[in-house]
Amino acid sequence: MLSMEKSAAAKKMEAGANGLLDTVFSWSVRDVLNRNLYKDKVKRIPQVFLSSDEYTKSFKAPLMEETRASLCSGMESVGLAPACEISELDFSKDHRPPKELYYNILTRRITGFKNPGGHYEPEAGDLIVLTKNIKPRKIDDLSRPGQHFVIALVATLEEGSDMSRILASKEIDSELRPSPFTRVRVFATYLMNLTTNMRIWKGLHPDPLGTNMKLILKVLRPDSDAGEDCNICLSQANFMLMEENVLGMIASFELDESQKGAVLSSIAMRKCTHQQGNVKLIWGPPGTGKTKTVASLLLALLKLRCRTLACAPTNIAVLQVTKRLMELLKGSLEYDTYGFGDIVLFGNGERMKVDDHDGLLDVFLDFRAEILAKCLSPLTGWKGTLCSMISLLEDPEKQYGLYLRNSGVSDGEDDGETDESNDADSRERNRNDGKSDNDSAAKGKGKGLKRNNREYWKEVIGQSLKGINKKKDGENERSKDLAKGIDMDNHANNDKSKELMTFEEFVKKRFYSIAEHLAFFMKSLYTHLPTSVIELNVVKKMIRLLDLLKVLDDARRESNQEHTLTMKRADFLHILKTLPEQFQIPVLSVSDIQGIKNFCLMNADLIFCTASSSAKLLTEGMKPVEMVIIDEAAQLKECESMIPFQIPGLTNTILIGDDRQLPAMVQSKVADDAYFGRSLFERLSKLGQKKHLLKIQYRMHPSISSFPNIKFYEKRIIDAPNVKETRYERRFLEGEMYGSYSFIHVARGKEDFDKGHSPRNLVEAAVISQIIANLFKEYSVSKQKVSVGVVSPYKGQVGLIQETLGKKYSNYSENGFSVSVRSVDGFQGGEEDIIIISTVRSNGNGSVGFLSNHQRTNVALTRARYCLWIIGNGTTLANSRSVWNDLVRDAQTRGCFYNAEEDKELEQAMATALVETTQSDATFNLESLRLALELRKARWKVVFATGFKNSMSNIKCNETQREVTEMLMKLAEGWRQPPVLDVVEATGVASTLLELYKVDEQLYLAWTVDTLKEKAKYTQVIKVWDVLPASGIRKLAENLNILFGRYTLDTISRCKHTSFEGYALELFV
Repeated sequence: MLSMEKSAAAKKMEAGANGLLDTVFSWSVRDVLNRNLYKDKVKRIPQVFLSSDEYTKSFKAPLMEETRASLCSGMESVGLAPACEISELDFSKDHRPPKELYYNILTRRITGFKNPGGHYEPEAGDLIVLTKNIKPRKIDDLSRPGQHFVIALVATLEEGSDMSRILASKEIDSELRPSPFTRVRVFATYLMNLTTNMRIWKGLHPDPLGTNMKLILKVLRPDSDAGEDCNICLSQANFMLMEENVLGMIASFELDESQKGAVLSSIAMRKCTHQQGNVKLIWGPPGTGKTKTVASLLLALLKLRCRTLACAPTNIAVLQVTKRLMELLKGSLEYDTYGFGDIVLFGNGERMKVDDHDGLLDVFLDFRAEILAKCLSPLTGWKGTLCSMISLLEDPEKQYGLYLRNSGVSDGEDDGETDESNDADSRERNRNDGKSDNDSAAKGKGKGLKRNNREYWKEVIGQSLKGINKKKDGENERSKDLAKGIDMDNHANNDKSKELMTFEEFVKKRFYSIAEHLAFFMKSLYTHLPTSVIELNVVKKMIRLLDLLKVLDDARRESNQEHTLTMKRADFLHILKTLPEQFQIPVLSVSDIQGIKNFCLMNADLIFCTASSSAKLLTEGMKPVEMVIIDEAAQLKECESMIPFQIPGLTNTILIGDDRQLPAMVQSKVADDAYFGRSLFERLSKLGQKKHLLKIQYRMHPSISSFPNIKFYEKRIIDAPNVKETRYERRFLEGEMYGSYSFIHVARGKEDFDKGHSPRNLVEAAVISQIIANLFKEYSVSKQKVSVGVVSPYKGQVGLIQETLGKKYSNYSENGFSVSVRSVDGFQGGEEDIIIISTVRSNGNGSVGFLSNHQRTNVALTRARYCLWIIGNGTTLANSRSVWNDLVRDAQTRGCFYNAEEDKELEQAMATALVETTQSDATFNLESLRLALELRKARWKVVFATGFKNSMSNIKCNETQREVTEMLMKLAEGWRQPPVLDVVEATGVASTLLELYKVDEQLYLAWTVDTLKEKAKYTQVIKVWDVLPASGIRKLAENLNILFGRYTLDTISRCKHTSFEGYALELFV
C-alpha cells in the first residue's frame, strides 16, 4: 500500500512539473491571443486560506493566464524578437512519441533575411517557434495559409557543444527539417522564457509525502501574534552572540538602533522554541539602509554557521546584496580570503553579468567549480605540484639528470638509477622543459651537478615571487586568467632550435613554473573550499609558505644572507611535507563539474540566488537549509515565494521589503485584478502582521524626503544627521528653480501616442535635454562629479528622451558625468545625485492614467540624493484627483513651484520643440505653432485664417511643412523678403496689402499686415491667409478685395505703417 501511495505521489509530482507545459502546447494561436481565455476561471486570490490545497489552487488559473499573456506579448512582437537559423535537426536519444518529442538542434546566424531582433542563442527554458523558410515579421505570418510552424521548449544545452535539446509540441515532420537538397530553411524565433513559471507550477503541486510545508501552513491564516519578537529569546540571543564574539562584530557595522534591532531579533528567531515556523517582516522604506541591514544580518548568520539561503526576485537585487556582504566580509577576515568557500552565488552567469563584478567571481559557483577542477587534477593539480616542488627542493641535480635523459642526452655523472619515485607529472614536466633545448649544446653541461646550488636559489626564488606577488596583489586578474584555463605545461618553450638549458637555467625555470602554480593552488584551495573541509591550521601553513617565498625574495636582494636562505628553505620543505598529512583534498571527479558544484552547494553556509533558482536546492539529498532571507520581498509574487519556502529543513524566513513601493510586474490585466502580483509581504502586512521598521533615511535631502514621508509613511521616517548637514545642500545650476526640490511647470507641453500606446511629451523631453546640457556645461567648468537620473512612468517618454540625448554624454561617465534614463520600474532600488522626473501627461481633463499609482509615484520621488526636479503640467496634475494633486499643492505651499518659461534657455527649447510638434501628428498641429510663437515672444503676433490650417494639413511632405513653419517664425521676428515680381496681377486694395512669399517651386505663403484693437490702441499683427499654388492666388485676392472693401481708410493706413527696426507698431486712437 505504501509503495502505491509513493507511486501516486510521484505521478502527481510529474503532473505538476509538466502540467503547465502541456497546457501551453495545447494552445492555438487564437487561444494565445484571446484575452478572455481564462477570465471565467481566474478568481480573486483571498487574503486568508482554510487549507494548503485552497492556497495552492488559488494561484493556478492566474498563473496560466499570466503565462498566456506573456506568450501573447512574445507573439505580438515576434517581428522584433531574436532569431536564428537551425542548421541541423535530428531525433534525440530521448525521443519517445507521443509525448516526449525531443530533438537535437544546431543553430547558426541568419543570412539573407532581415533580423531586427538580433541573433538568438538558445537558453534552457526558452519557448521558441520553428518556422519554414520565413522569419516571421508579424503574428499573422504564423497563421498564413500553407505556413507550417511548431512551438518548442529548449530543454537542455549540451556542455562544451553548440547542440541544444528541444521538446516539441508536436512531431516535426520532414517538411520542417533543414535540407540543402530541398532548399528548406528552418528558423527559430524566441517567444518567452518559461523556467520561472514552470518552477512555480511545480511548487503549486507539492509532494504530500516529502515536501516541507511548515512555513506555508504558517502563512495560511497568520494569528494575531505573528511577527512579534520573542523577548525571552531576544535576551538569550544577546548572551549567545557575546559568547560567539558576534555582538562586537555587529557593533562594528555602525548600524542605527532600528537596523541593529532588526538584525538581533532576526538572529533570535533561529533558536526560538516559542514561535516555530516564524515569518518575520522587516520594512525598509527608501534610503533606510535596507541592503546594509540585510548584509549585516547575513554576515552574523555566517559567523554563527547558520546555513542560510539569501534570495531576491531579480538578478540585480541578488548581486547587490551579495556585493554588500562581500564588502563587509573582506573587512572581517583575518586570513586573506579564507572563508569565501562558505559562500556560494549561483545562477545564469550571462544574465547576471558576473564578469562585470570582479569582487563576486570568487563566490560564483560556475567559476569556483572550474578552479577547483584544476586543483583536483591528479597529475597537474595540487598533489602533483606539491610532489614536484618537494622533489625539486630535495634533489635538483636528480631532476636535471631526468631532464637531460628525456632530452636524449646522457649525463656523464649519472649513476644509472631510475627515478621510480618521480610521478608521471614530474616526468611530463621534465620532457616539456627539455623541448626548448638543442642536443648539440648538451656536452659539458651535465657536469658539476653535485656542487652547492645555494647561489642559484636566490635568483630562482626571486623570479618566482615576481609572478607570485603579482598574483597576490592582482587577484582579479589572476582569477580571470585561470578561469580560461592555465595549463601547467604552457611555460615550456616548444622551439627545439634552442639550446639545452644549463643546470642553473633549468632550476630557475623549474622553480618558477612550480612555485607559481603552487601559489595559485594554495590560494585557490583556501579561497574556494568550505572552512569545514580545509582547517585553519592548514590555511595558516599555506599562508606561511607564501610568506616564506616573500622572505626568500627579500633575502635575495641583500648580501650575506646565505644562512637565512638555508634556514628558510628548510622551513619551506618542512611545511610542504607536513601538508599532505594534515589536509586531504576532497575526492571528486575532475570531469564531473556538476558533482563539484553540488559539493560546494552542500557545504556552503550562505547561498545567494534568485527565488526562482532556489528550486535547485530542492534536489534529493541536498543538505537542509535553516533559514531563508528574501530581499525585495514586496516585489516577489506570493506564489513564487513558495519555491524557497519548500526547501528541506527550513523553519524560519525573513522577508525584507517595502509594500509602499512597486509590486511584481504582471502582464495580464485579468491576473493583476485577481491580485496575482501581490506579495506575501503585502498580504501579511494588510492582515496586520507586525513589521520591524527601519526608520532613519540616509539618502535624500530633507526637502526631497518631506512629501513622501508625509504621504506614504505617515511621518514615521526620520532624516539622518548626514542629510541635514550643510554639505548636503548642493547646487548644480544657478537659480532658485534648481534647488534641492522643485516642481517645474511646463504649461505648453502636449502628450501624444506615437507608434504605440505609451504616451510621450516632446516639450518635456526638450526641457530635460536643455537642463542636462546646462548641467554638463557646469560640469565642464567645475569638474564636480554628478550623476543624473531621468525617470518617467512611460516607456514612450523614456525612449524619446534616450533618442533625444543619444550618446552625447556616454563618454563622460567614467570621468564624473553620467546620465541614466529609465522607467520608474527600472529605477527601483537605484539612486542618483540628481533625479529629473518627466510626468508626461498634459491635457485639459486631468487624466493621468497609471501615473496616479501611489507605489510608482513613491519610487519616482525617492531616488534622488541632492536634487529632485519634477517636470510636468501643474494644471493637469492638480486637476487629476490623485496623489499628484497633493504634490503640486505641496510644492506651491512650500514655494517650490516654478514656471519653465522663467528660464530663457528652457523657454527657447520649448519653442523649438513646439515647432517640431507641428509635424509630429498625421495632421498639421496649428496650436503647437501658436504656442511656439507665443513662447518666442516675437516682435509680431501671428494670427491664422481657417484656410491656412486646412492647406497645411493637405501638404504631405514634412519638409515643406517645416519650410512654411520656419518662414513664419522668421516673419514673426521681423524678417521680410526683398520685393519680387507679382505672381499674379492683383487689383484693388489686395494689390497693396497682400504679400506672397515663395515656399518652393509650387507653393506660396499668403499674408497681410492687419490690426487688433486693444483698449485705446491698435496693434499690428501678421494675418496668415493660406499656403497655396499660384493658380489659387487670383481667387484669394478677389476674396480679400471684398474683405478689405469693408475697411476704413484709417484702418488701411494703420496696416501700411512700417517700422525700420522690423517691430509691429502700436498705434493709439
